[in-house]
Amino acid sequence: MLATPHPLEQFDRIFVINLAHRTDRRREMDEQLRRIGLSLEWPRITVFDAVRPDGPGNFPTLGARGCFMSHLGVLREAQRLGLKRVLVWEDDLDFTDDFVQVLESMRGEFDAQPWSMFYGTYLAPEGAPAPSGLVIRAEPTTRLVNTQFMAFQGDAIAAAADHLTLMMNRAPGHPEGGPMHVDGALNWFRRAHPERLVLLAAEQMGYERPSRTDVHELAWYDRVPLVRDVVDGLRKLKPSRVA
Repeated sequence: MLATPHPLEQFDRIFVINLAHRTDRRREMDEQLRRIGLSLEWPRITVFDAVRPDGPGNFPTLGARGCFMSHLGVLREAQRLGLKRVLVWEDDLDFTDDFVQVLESMRGEFDAQPWSMFYGTYLAPEGAPAPSGLVIRAEPTTRLVNTQFMAFQGDAIAAAADHLTLMMNRAPGHPEGGPMHVDGALNWFRRAHPERLVLLAAEQMGYERPSRTDVHELAWYDRVPLVRDVVDGLRKLKPSRVA
C-alpha cells in the first residue's frame, strides 16, 4: 500500500535559507521538520546558502542586503530549474501544531485559484473581521512585513526576481523603490502588479522563533561569547508564538 503523500508534496521545491555558520538555526529547522514527519534530508528540500555580503552597500544594513540577496537568489534558482510552485522558508521558522492538517486542507484552495504569492505567517490586525475560510485575498496595498514563510507560483517567480533586481540596482529613495528590506521590496512588487492574486493564511501556520538576529546590528549581549550563549539558552525558553 502506498503511503499517504505529504501535503508539502504539492510544492516542487522548498528552499530553506540558512547562513552556513548558523548551524544552530539549521539544527532547529531540522527539528521542526521532524515534528511534521520530514527532515532537511527530504529530496524536495534544499538548504540555500544565505548570502553574507562584505558590506551594506546602499541597503539599510549589511543583514538587510544579505536577506534581500538571499531571497533573490532563491527566486533565480527556482527560475533556473524551471520550478512552478515553490516554498521559501527562513531558518528561524517554527510550525504551528496543526500545520500539516491546515496545509492539507488548503490543497483545494491552492489548486483552484491562479495565485502568484502566498504568505503563511500573516497575522491579522487586532479587531479584523473573522475570516470565512482558510485563506484571505490580500489587497495590493496591504503592508505585509514577514518573509519567514512564503510561496511563489508560475511566472510570479521570474517576475518577482526581475522586480527585486531592478530595485537593488536603483539609488536609495528612488520613487519606484530602491534598496530596502526584502519584505518592503515585495510590497512594492505587489503594488506595481495589482492584477496578481496574493493569498494569506487566515490563521498563522508558523511564526518566528526567538533567535539571534542576522539582519540588524547585534546588541552587546549577542556579541560577548559567554553572555551570548546564556542569552541563546534563554531564548529557547521564551514562547515564540504570536497571540
